[in-house]
Amino acid sequence: MSDFIWSGSAADDSTSPKQIFAWLVRHPPVFTLILIILVSVVIGAISPEFWQISNIFDMARASVVTGMFGLGFLVILAAGGIDMSFTAIAGLMMYWITITVAAYAPWLPMPIILIVAAVGGMILGIGNGLLVHYLNAPAMIVTIGTQYVIRGFLLTFIGTELFVNVPAPIEAFGKYELWRVETDTGSITILPAYVLVLVVAALVTWWILKRTLMGRAIFAVGGSSVIAERLGYNLRKVQVFVFAYAGLLAGVAGMLHVASNRLANPFDLAGSELGVIAAVVLGGARITGGSGTVIGTILGVILVTLVNNVLILAGIPSSWQTFVVGCFIILAGTVFAARKTS
Repeated sequence: MSDFIWSGSAADDSTSPKQIFAWLVRHPPVFTLILIILVSVVIGAISPEFWQISNIFDMARASVVTGMFGLGFLVILAAGGIDMSFTAIAGLMMYWITITVAAYAPWLPMPIILIVAAVGGMILGIGNGLLVHYLNAPAMIVTIGTQYVIRGFLLTFIGTELFVNVPAPIEAFGKYELWRVETDTGSITILPAYVLVLVVAALVTWWILKRTLMGRAIFAVGGSSVIAERLGYNLRKVQVFVFAYAGLLAGVAGMLHVASNRLANPFDLAGSELGVIAAVVLGGARITGGSGTVIGTILGVILVTLVNNVLILAGIPSSWQTFVVGCFIILAGTVFAARKTS
């Protein structure tokens, strides 16, 4: 029976604030959606320019790389781990592949480039998973270490100079149009085709978590690794899989970043880890593992992207973006913590 039953009976309090709050606690993505709506309404009321199609397209573009990172982090978090190396993996893949293709195979088609980036990121992710398993150390500590190792390798052996001579296939991929709109003022706004990569990644991640035995194992290990092993789940396979999958998505995200910006900066993505973690947590995933949804993660990404990209329209300085996101995290954490007692 539905949690919401409208009735004239005074004894029926199914629509009381307490019942509504309990329903929101059980459906974290709805709470995140409410925050998105509230922020949009407030900003739209202050600055009607917010509702222009160009802003929506800009939001979509800005959400792609963060969304790819968020999906990978969600899978690891659901298994009870934390990854801090995904931006380093993306940085290494995007810079190394871009300069290598430019030097030796500028004709290489973009699908092959994406596959190479995915495989490279997956290999690095497998290394993370094996280290976490065999060292039996906290995943966050291990991946902070591998982040420094990867960045150190990049600094020492590959380089750090801004690379602007992006190969033609990568540049062309970033320019492919999914939707073009001409505004009343005659300006053109474009929704790039690479946003479809995020859509595909979201669908694949949802399928893995909800329709496969590995997805069941991921949530079981995240809930309690000891109990999961007693039930017959292979902890090593789960840990290697989640880090490999996150690495794969990070590698692809790195190349999407190059395609969208038409340049390769090896440290462009450094420091964006906390924004990704915030998005996943705002989407309702427990930081202790065992929970999380793809739709919640995507909504969390939209919320963080919304705050980071359009607060300026409301006259709010960019320096307040982190403050606002922090407030949302505290609010969401307070609400979602009630799941433990609900």
